[in-house]
Amino acid sequence: MTTVSLDLESPADLVLLNNAVWRYGPGWAPGLPNEGLVSQAVETPARLQAYDDSGWEELTDVAPGGDNPTSGSVDDPGIRKARSVGFTFGWYRIRVTLPERIGDFEVSGSTLWFETNIDDYGEVWIDGEWDSKAGAVQGFNVTNRVCVTDDARPGTEHVIACLAVNGPFGIPGGNIFLRWARLDFERP
Repeated sequence: MTTVSLDLESPADLVLLNNAVWRYGPGWAPGLPNEGLVSQAVETPARLQAYDDSGWEELTDVAPGGDNPTSGSVDDPGIRKARSVGFTFGWYRIRVTLPERIGDFEVSGSTLWFETNIDDYGEVWIDGEWDSKAGAVQGFNVTNRVCVTDDARPGTEHVIACLAVNGPFGIPGGNIFLRWARLDFERP
């Protein structure tokens, strides 16, 4: 198996993905009153591929230490910035356009995985869809690894949306943030 990874906090790697930028929107449905939290709500549009997140905060800073996603703390800027108090929802979204090559690795036809660790509970939506095999909710620092596509095509745009929820729900402590995020391109 040959694997090539892109660190979704690395400015150089984000450039390879058509200058991809992380965005953050607070709430279950950012921009709606009470962050969209209402009794018996059916769905949130923030998970959808065509959702307009252009007004959300851009997360352009990376963790100290450059491209090493394990070098920072939860107080770092960007996706690692600790956010929230109490019972809180927040969305992290990124649009990536697949390159033709990553070094010597040809992207076309490879399997593409997205991996992250969401604190506390997290869902990962790819192009507005949720992969039921990956699990609805992964919590308390459980790694999410979701297949973006099993047939990567250069020039294709994918939208990755991560819902983070502070927990435990009965007495939430701490904050929400992404510990890391990366794309793994694999070929047998």
